[in-house]
Amino acid sequence: MTRRTLRRYSAALLALVMACALALSALAAGEGGGTEDLTILFTHDTHDHFLPMPDEAGGEYGGYTRLATVLKEQRAAADNPVVTLDAGDFSMGSLFQTIYATDAPELRALGAMGFDVTTLGNHEFDYRAQGLADMLRAAVESGDPLPALVQANYKPPEGDADTWAAWNEYGITDYTVVERDGLRVAVFGLLGVDADECAPMSGMEFEPIADAARRVVAQIEAEAEADYVICLSHSGTDGARGEDYELARAVDGIDVILSGHTHTTLAQPIEVNGTLIVSCGEYTQNLGVLTVGKEGEAAALRSYELIPIDETVADDPELSALAAQFKTMVDADYLSQYGMTFDEVLASSSFSFTPIGQFAQEQREDPLGSLIADSYVHAVREAEGEDYVPVDFAVVAAGVIRGSFAQGDITVSDAFNVSSLGSGADGTPGYPLISVYLTGRELRDAFEVDASVTPIMPAAQLYGAGMTWTYNPNRMIFNKVTACAQVLEDGTRVPLEDDRLYRVVTGLYSGQMLGTVNSKSFGLLTITPKDENGVPVEDFEDCIIYNQNGSEVKEWYALASYLRSMGTVDSRYAAPEGRKAAVDSWNPVELLKAPNWITLLALGIVLVLAALVVFIIYRLATRRRRRMHRSGGGKSSYRRYRG
Repeated sequence: MTRRTLRRYSAALLALVMACALALSALAAGEGGGTEDLTILFTHDTHDHFLPMPDEAGGEYGGYTRLATVLKEQRAAADNPVVTLDAGDFSMGSLFQTIYATDAPELRALGAMGFDVTTLGNHEFDYRAQGLADMLRAAVESGDPLPALVQANYKPPEGDADTWAAWNEYGITDYTVVERDGLRVAVFGLLGVDADECAPMSGMEFEPIADAARRVVAQIEAEAEADYVICLSHSGTDGARGEDYELARAVDGIDVILSGHTHTTLAQPIEVNGTLIVSCGEYTQNLGVLTVGKEGEAAALRSYELIPIDETVADDPELSALAAQFKTMVDADYLSQYGMTFDEVLASSSFSFTPIGQFAQEQREDPLGSLIADSYVHAVREAEGEDYVPVDFAVVAAGVIRGSFAQGDITVSDAFNVSSLGSGADGTPGYPLISVYLTGRELRDAFEVDASVTPIMPAAQLYGAGMTWTYNPNRMIFNKVTACAQVLEDGTRVPLEDDRLYRVVTGLYSGQMLGTVNSKSFGLLTITPKDENGVPVEDFEDCIIYNQNGSEVKEWYALASYLRSMGTVDSRYAAPEGRKAAVDSWNPVELLKAPNWITLLALGIVLVLAALVVFIIYRLATRRRRRMHRSGGGKSSYRRYRG
């Protein structure tokens, strides 16, 4: 072979190597028939947080006004196609929700920030089906840009023509396809079991999420020619467990699950069955940024980041103007009837209450809960005037407390944020207070729920006024309470009477949850709310407390009016007062004294098992001795024979 021929072959080989390298590079970059990478900007559980909130640790966090700035920056910096998605509960969490049904500020804000798709969380149903329908119509009638809405398994019943009409007018579908720079991204929405249970007045029909997901994924595969399939799931996850974790295990073909509802913050995605599960936390504290690609048919993680939305981020002028517009509407359309304004200072506090991020994480009395319970008593006394019937026990559950107070001035907006959920029978924002009656025996059962269920369900923790209870966390479940008493107005403590009816005041939602104690405790505890005559309550809206003008007494207004009556927050709320106390003891006497039937049954089972073990050991020992006796006798005879 000549030198010229050798050079020719070498040049050809080099060209072939370079062509292969270019082909591989193009394939990695998403060219030449591959699937291009996709960047997903996402939020969930933003709960009407238009404005930044003070961070109890210092500084500020969140706010649509700052989130909008970061969204623009991330879109401008992205090298890939970008979609912006939200996994539900965009409403209910601040005073802006008071114009939810009339002006749809949340969907209009999401549209203004450029969100492509969102789904419905349980709190979108706080104003019931009618409130949702009114909100959807208001959003469409505004003419503003709006995100697409997807919801596959939580829909109005066939007979609810009005809600279906609003549903169709907005254009809610099981899934939608977002086309971005040549990529087709299919997005569908789901709502989970726990979220459904948290929306007792939704009026919707529920399809199991795995069944709905299989159905929709199959439909997407048949119709959409999608490059990526993303699920906006308002179901929740907590590490390697939770509804979204189980959903990913059960259903193939989902590339990404954006997991809302449980307010989880995942520092890294969870990968299950080829699906990436992500969560960025609640209240616009972070913007989630996920970039994915495809390796074969499976989604592949390229990068993941949670970008803090804090005081270092500048406010977006357009969103700030929109928030100011809605704020004026809140003052005029809602707060004016209470003689209050958005930024009015109600009281000043020389100390901070437990930050909401830490609230109810420990099983103990908390001054914020005590303050709220006391405000209920104050509000009922003010509303009933000369007709006031003494409140024996006012109680609030941790799950309905949504904010806290930092040191300094407390405004109307701050007070509303703490007790911001729901609506009443009048259809206006805010859960009203209700009055029911429980026997002394049922109150003990309520205290047992607090003592026994709280470790596994922090939202069930109770904070009260007018009663005190002590428990030992080491005792048998549902027999942890060792003492309880009623606290009279002069501070005197008197024992509870089993069959006496006590007046109990709480919020409408918490009252509705009282009846679930029977099922949640597997029938071991029984609580049946009654009227003053001892007749079981069938409709809790019949128990709503009204003021002298015939208006519902709202939870948030009870708190706001109590704070305003003090001016300066009483220093007794700076620390626990002994309303609820834990006595942690392993002393056998303390563990077994005053046993109820649950403990007695457990002890009986233990004694029977112990007796059975002793009997088995005795039988085995007896049988062994007999065998040894027979064996020993044989050896003796053998030795005699040999001798």
